Amino acid sequence: MRRIALGLFVLLGLGSVIWASLALPSFWLTTPARSIGDRIVADERFRPGALDDMLARMRSVSQATILQPEFSQAEALISLRVAEQAAQRKSADNADSEIEVAESKLRTALATTPSASFLWLMLYSVKTARNGFDSLYMRSLEQSYVTGPFEGWIALRRNRLALATLSTLDEKVQRAVIAEFAAMVDASYIEVSVATIEGATSVQRDRLMASLTNVDIASRQALAKQLWRNGVKVDVPGVPPHDRSRP
Repeated sequence: MRRIALGLFVLLGLGSVIWASLALPSFWLTTPARSIGDRIVADERFRPGALDDMLARMRSVSQATILQPEFSQAEALISLRVAEQAAQRKSADNADSEIEVAESKLRTALATTPSASFLWLMLYSVKTARNGFDSLYMRSLEQSYVTGPFEGWIALRRNRLALATLSTLDEKVQRAVIAEFAAMVDASYIEVSVATIEGATSVQRDRLMASLTNVDIASRQALAKQLWRNGVKVDVPGVPPHDRSRP
């Protein structure tokens, strides 16, 4: 029995060493990579070469057997931003290769974290950018709303994309898109909201305006004034015409 116990102890020890050798490299990089990923979601900019350096370090350990979901998410986001930068400075073939890698990383990350709404949005954006609009891609956009209907920075990037294809979305998702716009106005994201209205059709504008009935009056007034300055003629609920031109 003592020999069996000793053998089990040795096996457990070896297992711990092997696990550590496989998992620790990605553990060490997960925290700084996740910080960069959060900054990408917030659409921040980075010094030249910073993302390439981090991505090279991540790829050197990404073949490990054990990867944390946060590591995969960050790698997908960094790969996508690097691909976007490559599209601006490299040949079309090289850029497309980078985007293909980024799409693969997004799928891998979503396989481990299917509740990541921003990753679903980015997958939709990548597929549309590579291949043009296809109704088959709408599931990715719809999943972004299903998994995260009201998420600050994500909404600022998602709402106009969704509005461009509003009529093709499921009715429940359409309501989520309209409600998201109202939440943006209520949170005083006025410039983004104005840009959304400017790019909307007349029918869409009517739906967007109707959603603002219960939004904070100060936010509605600010929106109406900015629209008036931009020459956009819409009726913002609860804001009389004479209030729109006041400084």
